[in-house]
Amino acid sequence: MDDEATRLHGGRLIARRLKAHGVSRLFTLSGGHLFSIYEGCTTEGIEIVDTRHEQTAAFAAEGWAKVTRQPGVAALTAGPGVTNGMSAMASAKQNHSPMIVLGGRAPAFRWGQGSLQEIDHVPFVRPVVKLAATAGATPEIPGLVDEAFAVAGKPHTGPVFLDFPLDVVFSEAEVEEAREVQAPRAEQPDGDAIERVLALLSEAERPVVMAGTDLYWGHGEGALRELVERRGIPVFLNGLGRGCLPADHALAFARARKTALSEADVALVIGVPMDFRLGFGKAFAEEADVVIIDVAEPQREHPRGVAAELYGDLTTILRGLVGDGPSTRGWVEKLRAEETTKREGEREQLRDDRSPLHPMRVYGELAQVLDRDAIVIGDGGDFVSFAGRVVDSYEPGCWLDPGPFGCLGSGPGYALAAKLAYPDRQVVLLVGDGAFGFSGMEFDTLARHGVNVVAVMGNNGIWALEKHPMEYLYNGWSVAADLRPETRYDTVVEALGGHGELVTEAGALRGALDRAFSAGKPALVNVSTDPTVVYPRSANLA
Repeated sequence: MDDEATRLHGGRLIARRLKAHGVSRLFTLSGGHLFSIYEGCTTEGIEIVDTRHEQTAAFAAEGWAKVTRQPGVAALTAGPGVTNGMSAMASAKQNHSPMIVLGGRAPAFRWGQGSLQEIDHVPFVRPVVKLAATAGATPEIPGLVDEAFAVAGKPHTGPVFLDFPLDVVFSEAEVEEAREVQAPRAEQPDGDAIERVLALLSEAERPVVMAGTDLYWGHGEGALRELVERRGIPVFLNGLGRGCLPADHALAFARARKTALSEADVALVIGVPMDFRLGFGKAFAEEADVVIIDVAEPQREHPRGVAAELYGDLTTILRGLVGDGPSTRGWVEKLRAEETTKREGEREQLRDDRSPLHPMRVYGELAQVLDRDAIVIGDGGDFVSFAGRVVDSYEPGCWLDPGPFGCLGSGPGYALAAKLAYPDRQVVLLVGDGAFGFSGMEFDTLARHGVNVVAVMGNNGIWALEKHPMEYLYNGWSVAADLRPETRYDTVVEALGGHGELVTEAGALRGALDRAFSAGKPALVNVSTDPTVVYPRSANLA
């Protein structure tokens, strides 16, 4: 190999390691600190996907991780580029989404002299990532990138941040021999703990599974199905766990969750924290034996006592719990009766003819046009809360919402990544009119990259999840909770190169949806929804 071939600039060294780790796309917003990385990625065959805001680039990287279960990668320019991406990094940390964020950085040889966008990112980024580091010299780059992937991929998975001083990333270094990519090894569970849980299940008459996001990251859906079918255990899912058991499976439930969790004698809590979505543990009866199962030990203490804990490879754990126990037929039948009754009770709202529309009518119509493997993305408040109640998922990775960090504006980035990863599948973005304000310009991104996402907006002209509770607390008074009603966001999307349509009558919705799916461009169906409809906050759904 000649001298020219043995030396490469830092951006090319980064790109080579990205490619070795299977990266095919880099999400970014153009910045001068990143030119070397762009040139390296282009040379190595990694597609550059540029957005209109760094937040969206970072959310797209997280979205890529969510739909592929492989690390997504974003590159953010120095200073405000990095700070703009911090919400997405914080979201990814709480969602355990593996992603690598590459930051630009002012040149090291000028450090402290006031270069453009000069700031030390690492101290303020470190709390929202698993690892934050700066490349000190060009030869360090390959090893640092490999370390980033190792840390991001180790359970609990999550985001990693690296920044590269301008002079370091533009300089050259000797190319080392190709490094072998090592997949993270899953820890093996405690055998004694498995025996304790088997003993609990051997006497459980009302067992239940409550599973969430880490079930998905741990690829545990196949083993979960084996376990629950053998033992007859009803299953409830939230977060990215949705779809890990098809919604139409005989043991899949959603509406009967309050009863199931509060009356269960043994609860297997798999890959989901006992946070606000589970009443900080109070969703389960005090006398219930709660078993925590996850890919790794939690980062915070459990808010209630637990009977057993199992950490490590989920397939090994769940298959180790397969066995026989008391019949659960009566328990399952009780929950199924409640589930059926509550679903039947929703029919009136799903067919509601009011104008402006009830949000439930929107989802009643949408359900008729969604494919079984459609990827549905929620980005909003009450509009998406209604979706969380009634939109069913049948395959893993088909429901994406912001997660417990609750950051609005994530939807277009998620949708961009999902459609690029699965161009032949429906990708539907459910967006509130409030959430649209965070990243509505990204319809330009979708149009420029030919990403034909269908967005359905619930446009009620208010911040409903704030306005209604505020009025309840303050006897009808509210402030900072109103938007301009009936804003034509659909014409905004048309101006950005997409298809837009306004719907004000229930009977017009189905036709508008059909036209959006056949538009051949990103589309927004802007639906006027009733601002007086109050989301039932007592509905204990995540």
